[in-house]
Amino acid sequence: MQSVFPMEQKPDIPPPFLFQTGIIPLLLVLHCKLMSGKPLPMQKGNLMCNNSSQCNHHVFSQVRHQVADLNRRAPGLLNLYVEKQGHAFNPKKLNHVCPLNATFPSINQTNDEKEILIALYKIFVFFQTSLGNISIDQEVINSDATQLLQNLNQTSEAVRGLLSNLTCLLCSVYNVTHVDVTYGSSSSWKHMFQSKKQGCQVLRWYKGVISEAASILKKLHKPV
Repeated sequence: MQSVFPMEQKPDIPPPFLFQTGIIPLLLVLHCKLMSGKPLPMQKGNLMCNNSSQCNHHVFSQVRHQVADLNRRAPGLLNLYVEKQGHAFNPKKLNHVCPLNATFPSINQTNDEKEILIALYKIFVFFQTSLGNISIDQEVINSDATQLLQNLNQTSEAVRGLLSNLTCLLCSVYNVTHVDVTYGSSSSWKHMFQSKKQGCQVLRWYKGVISEAASILKKLHKPV
């Protein structure tokens, strides 16, 4: 696989935050690096389901509750992030400062549980790596923003648990072993404002997509 990283990046060394959040095992298994929004197929010989066990009876309900909980916390996370980025990030002018990125993963209205779970898997793999990048940037830019850093870390922990349940369902219930995913791109080589902007774009997208996901899951009553 050819590298698509700018010269300033060092893609062979994963950011340390990813070890802390638990996403590194997933990335190592896939033999992937943080990419700039390019789809990365999980090929037939991958180990996506290598450590997956049989799901308990209530895993689908757990996923629904996990997404609902993340949805409740998403607006507060975005608001706190914006508050800590300085005067340029006026909450009333976010459409101008950090417009939504249409290339980020999305979810469609559907009643197909398998399709929903695959969409959620794509969304949260992207979001988990993006959270790692945002946290690394904020530890440098806003090292004294204790509450923000704590909220980012707590969100990452919650997403890690959700990804575990999604993997369990996809592998053991729906027999899915191949998913095309994208990973959040690193902004460590960018100007400080651009790093702040990228984090804002991710969290704005997340607030919207998690709301859609929660709404879709609320309509389903599959007791898996």
